[in-house]
Amino acid sequence: MTSPVSLIPRFSHSADTLRNIAQDMLDYAKQRGATAAATEVSVGFGQAVTVRHGEVETIEYNRDKGLGITVYIGQQRGNASSSDFSPQAVRDTVDAALSIASYTAIDDCSGLPDADMLAREFSDLDLYHPWDLPVDKAIELAKQCEQAALDTDKRIGNSEGATVNLHESQFVIANSLGFAGGYPSSRHSLSCAVIAGQDDAMERDYWYAVARDARDLMDAQQVGRIAAERTVRRLNARQIDTMQVPVLFEAPIASSLLGHFAGAVSGGSLYRKSSFLLDQMDKPVFAPHINIEDNPDIRKGLASSPFDDEGVRVQRRAIVENGMLRGYFLGTYSARKLGMRSTGNSGGNHNLLLKASGVRLGELGGELDFAGLLKQMERGLLVSELLGQGVNHVTGDYSRGAAGFWVEHGEIQYPVQEITIAGNLKDMFRNIVAVGNDVLVQGSRQCGSILVEGMTVAGR
Repeated sequence: MTSPVSLIPRFSHSADTLRNIAQDMLDYAKQRGATAAATEVSVGFGQAVTVRHGEVETIEYNRDKGLGITVYIGQQRGNASSSDFSPQAVRDTVDAALSIASYTAIDDCSGLPDADMLAREFSDLDLYHPWDLPVDKAIELAKQCEQAALDTDKRIGNSEGATVNLHESQFVIANSLGFAGGYPSSRHSLSCAVIAGQDDAMERDYWYAVARDARDLMDAQQVGRIAAERTVRRLNARQIDTMQVPVLFEAPIASSLLGHFAGAVSGGSLYRKSSFLLDQMDKPVFAPHINIEDNPDIRKGLASSPFDDEGVRVQRRAIVENGMLRGYFLGTYSARKLGMRSTGNSGGNHNLLLKASGVRLGELGGELDFAGLLKQMERGLLVSELLGQGVNHVTGDYSRGAAGFWVEHGEIQYPVQEITIAGNLKDMFRNIVAVGNDVLVQGSRQCGSILVEGMTVAGR
């Protein structure tokens, strides 16, 4: 893999230029009568190369830039944005925001964050790793990835292609309270999707790797092999009868359960009373051996940041402690609606980590490897794919199409398909038996495979 190196200049506008534009917007907004304002200015570029059947299918290259400003006239709020950085366009954008604010209703929760909550010192979280990847090298890497998948098993008969993607950006946010901060960041990925066939059966699956630093990416050939192996193992799937059994959510999809939890304890859902976890602070919402931490300062973390989208300082927090809910995800507005203070989560959670520890009901409740989870489950369903959007975030009712594998005697027996798994998230969280140590880092929510007891599996 080509080594990442720094090429100067990488961006169409320097950090100093972005900072100057942001300050010009704030100065002009004040001159035009705004009592407060906040702005963001950003630039970025990306390159994506897709190869299919050994031939280049697409080469995409983009450069983006944008600016936005939120102004306040008292507690009236207006927002406008533009992709034009010219001085006249900047002024026009501010004027548009002020015009909108003049027509909006007074909202006593609107406004900038409290000054004492703004970040004043920024740690370097090692989030920027430029990747010097000429197009011909990207094509070669994608070809290696796809060919490894095709060579893994003779039943791999078709391909949806392999893609190599790099993206780099930098931004500055500033407000009229004197905050100004920003940094460059990068995000690179490799992915592959293939199709396997046997008799009349056809199955598709994929795999991908993502990292801030290209040197941390999984080897391209390994990505291809995993995509092929995951595809082939799905062949000759069967249907099963309707029953109630334990369900093991494989790590790549287990993080979706963390996503449902994060949404339920986020400010917007809470103040709108559209969450199944209303009024649960300091109450048990998970099994007693479950702990969840929001960690914004992991070096090279995919969701790490020294401050949130409003410039509020961030900190590592225990969100769930021994099953008890200890924290929400709040920005300034939602916090005020709830009579609370921002938690530094404007823009959402940071690196959300779920771990298990301790003993539950005489069973091993700590982290097991994947084979250990299968043995603990003994008999039940391993889910490797979820389909549809059957989750009610107000009631917690959960019903989704699924595919996966039937497990007997702690071992995978055969693939299954055309099934639905159902339960309620409140019960599912409390019924987590164990969590695997097979943690995948593919986004902001990270956990191993999750074993949940007593779910309904609807089959034939």
